Amino acid sequence: MEWLIRLLNNRKREERISSWKLNYEWFKPAQEGLREALCTLANGYFGTRGATAESVASRIHYPGTYIAGVYNTLATHISGKTVYNEDLVNCPNWLYLTFRIDKGDWINPSAHSILSYYQELNMRRGILNKKITIKNNRGNRTTIETQRIVHMRDPHCAAIRYVIIPENYQGPLTIRSALDGRVQNTGVARYRQLNSRHLRPYMLGGFGRNGIYLGVKTTQSDIIIAEAATVRIFSGGKEIRPLSKLIRKGSKGIFQEFGILVESGHEYEIEKIVSIYTSRDKRIGKPISAAINLVKGAPRFKDLLKPHTNTWSMLWNRSDIQIEGDTFSQKALRLHMFHLLQVATIHNTSIDASIPARGLHGEAYRGHIFWDELFVMPFFDFHNPKISKALLLYRYRRLPKAREYARENGYKGSMFPWQSGSEGKEETQVIHLNPMSGKWGSDSSRIQRHVSFAIAYNVWKYWERTMDREFINNYGAEILLSIAQSGASLAVFEANDGRYHTNGIMGPDEFHEKLPQAREAGFKDNAYTNVLIVFTLLNALKVLTIIPEQRRRQLLQNLGIDENELNLWRDITHKMRIIINDEGIISQFDGYFDLKELDWDAYREQYGNIQRLDRILKAEGKSPNEYKVSKQADVLMLFYLFSVSQVKEIFNKLGYNFSMAMLKKNYDYYIKRTSHGSTLSKVVHCYVSHILGRKKEAWEWFLEVIKSDINDTQGGTTPEGIHTGVMGGSIYIVMLAFAGINFIGDYISINPKLPDKWTNMKFKFLFKGILVSLFIAREYISIDVQSGISKKIAVPFEIRGKFYKFYCGRKYKIKI
Repeated sequence: MEWLIRLLNNRKREERISSWKLNYEWFKPAQEGLREALCTLANGYFGTRGATAESVASRIHYPGTYIAGVYNTLATHISGKTVYNEDLVNCPNWLYLTFRIDKGDWINPSAHSILSYYQELNMRRGILNKKITIKNNRGNRTTIETQRIVHMRDPHCAAIRYVIIPENYQGPLTIRSALDGRVQNTGVARYRQLNSRHLRPYMLGGFGRNGIYLGVKTTQSDIIIAEAATVRIFSGGKEIRPLSKLIRKGSKGIFQEFGILVESGHEYEIEKIVSIYTSRDKRIGKPISAAINLVKGAPRFKDLLKPHTNTWSMLWNRSDIQIEGDTFSQKALRLHMFHLLQVATIHNTSIDASIPARGLHGEAYRGHIFWDELFVMPFFDFHNPKISKALLLYRYRRLPKAREYARENGYKGSMFPWQSGSEGKEETQVIHLNPMSGKWGSDSSRIQRHVSFAIAYNVWKYWERTMDREFINNYGAEILLSIAQSGASLAVFEANDGRYHTNGIMGPDEFHEKLPQAREAGFKDNAYTNVLIVFTLLNALKVLTIIPEQRRRQLLQNLGIDENELNLWRDITHKMRIIINDEGIISQFDGYFDLKELDWDAYREQYGNIQRLDRILKAEGKSPNEYKVSKQADVLMLFYLFSVSQVKEIFNKLGYNFSMAMLKKNYDYYIKRTSHGSTLSKVVHCYVSHILGRKKEAWEWFLEVIKSDINDTQGGTTPEGIHTGVMGGSIYIVMLAFAGINFIGDYISINPKLPDKWTNMKFKFLFKGILVSLFIAREYISIDVQSGISKKIAVPFEIRGKFYKFYCGRKYKIKI
């Protein structure tokens, strides 16, 4: 019996270890793009894809390094027009490190016979490990082991430990290292017709015994990007001096070569320490000098590793969600948390950047900031609100541009762009390529005005979850009031029905841009946007009661808000129009019910994957505007953002009835008409099906959500960059649906509904500055409440309908 217990314990231990690792045991060229994205290492300041150190951009590999906030705009002449696109710049490739045996070809493993292969992303420690054995055309076998970090404590540092083991040969070997500025933005196929050369030469050279540096400038934004690297070679634990050294300079890159003699079976360890700075960095006058100085005094790889892994340990101690009974869910969730922690870290408090929709992992969406932070922000609100605050301040600093944008479009207040980048102006491309037809078409997605109200929502939720008075007084109230102004100016009163209406806007469903016969893009009374406007106005009115009177008067005066405007806001919150038919179905927009139905079964049979049904229809010469087809949940988004009671309260205030029966009808209606062309759609459907008590259906949706990036279920999108929104959404589902956490006023409600496979779960979260450690099992909940202020503080909880007060510094166990 003891041997069985030991076996089971060992198996559990192996599962716990494996849930921290994303590993691959074979080489598949077609999968390299996906692996490079998923194995990206980042620290909030910059990120580098998990490409092999020996590779350059090819049909198999795409090394990419992206620095948060480093954008550049280029013009392209196409189809008789000049279009401008701003991109998150692919910065010089610092990874490059390879070797050659005698005078043979430079080693690139994918061009050789691979005898064994293992790649492992260690999420717990933030390390990318690889071990491969290759054979060249001469029969020389070499084992290569690498470890790579993008330093989590020092945002400007990265390092590679590269070990070469000659298995069956000896003699001369040349090691080659580079800082390669010849890179372009070519990581997304549909953008390759556009200008992609963002870098121009600036400065390069060598320093010290083994150092090189490279400086380039962006062509339009004029940002200096500086990289420096040192290389040291070790064997038998001792540093060895190379027999020869050579530096080769190009216009945009610098290469360094070292000649050594190797013996069969011996290990030769190369350590490449790299630093990255830009002219955007605060208090850095000379980025090249800063880069050189960092690597000049850099310790060995093993000494860099300790503070890096210690920082990751602290991050996981605060952020990890532990699950028993389901290794895949655990691994996928940790992958999601790992990447969110890489894209936005405490370093974001000192840089002017936010969360790109596709992370620092690739070039999709050009590295722009969309509304995806709506799905991501709760993770940081719950675990590290300083990061949430930094992301909201990115928006605050762009209020002036948002005001300009509102005025340009004939509105008051602040209107944020659908795609934001360096300055905060609208960066949405004017034309868009359909890969199925090969044709360019107009892109009207910039009229998704709901992005502004998503920002207002994030501000209010941050306030509710943190009670950060400094933020709400100095920044948050101004954001809310300014967005409320634009929301009110979008609403137009019509005497014929006594209601306020919106026009010329799109909701989250991007398949629909206009009514079939309409000349102009946009719709009247998109339900999602109208409800968000009401919610924004209600919170703007509330915030005026929260901030100090002097600040209130100052803001109202500065923003030009008088009592007449405040009365208008109050009136809109009672008279905004929502279209609901006799069956209780909320119309996505005015005219939706008049559109044609689609034969979904026929399209599935013909095309298989119809997630991007818009491209399929356009390739057939049709338009999605003609049909009741949705890219993603639009109406149902309301029930992701708001509780049923909140929706009911808003609807009742507007003079409409709402019930759970209506929610069920709307879910059943829209699920039949949605292709899920966005990963976010499955997040919303999962959450709403959970609310409806459809446990099996919710679980199936949840599996779709957590598989979306790790398995690239959209067929080629993840290699272009991860989906930060779906990653944040998965954690939101776990905490609010499965753990049943809800903040209601001053108390925390817990009503857990664990999936059948999960035996228990454990995590921490912050509530108004108080740290709560929670363990949820089938039969009981264990709660530990901690406060740095006083142990006398009592935190009210509601657990399965019963109310409790738990004091800080004590542990409680409640049967459920």
